[in-house]
Amino acid sequence: MASGEGEVIACHTVQQWDDQLKKGNDSKKLVVVDFTASWCGPCRFIAPIVAEFARRMTHVMFLKVDVDELKSVAEDWAVEAMPTFIFLKEGKIVDKVVGAKKDDLQLTIAKHASPTAPATASA
Repeated sequence: MASGEGEVIACHTVQQWDDQLKKGNDSKKLVVVDFTASWCGPCRFIAPIVAEFARRMTHVMFLKVDVDELKSVAEDWAVEAMPTFIFLKEGKIVDKVVGAKKDDLQLTIAKHASPTAPATASA
C-alpha cells in the first residue's frame, strides 16, 4: 500500500495542501477534502466515519484541512460551515456535502469514485 492510501491525510501547511492536491490531481483519483475544526462537534462525530471510508476506499484520496489552521485554504474554497466535504476530480469541484451526513457522504463518494463516472458533468 502506497503512503497515504487507506488513511485520511491531514494538511497542516499550505505547502502540504498544495502537494497533496497535486498528487490527487495527477493520480486522477477522486479527492475528498474534509474541512473541519477542532471545536466542531459534528466534525468530531464524522471523523472516525471518514477514517473508516478511507480504510475501505483506497481508490479515493481523503484529505483533511483544519479551517483554523489553514484559514487561507478554507477561504480559497469558500468554506463557511463545518464540516464541509468538497469532492474534486482532476482539480475541479464535482460535488459538495455540508454537514456530518454519513449517508450523503457515502452516496456522493460512490457516485464520483466509480471508474465509469465522468470527470465533469456534461451540460
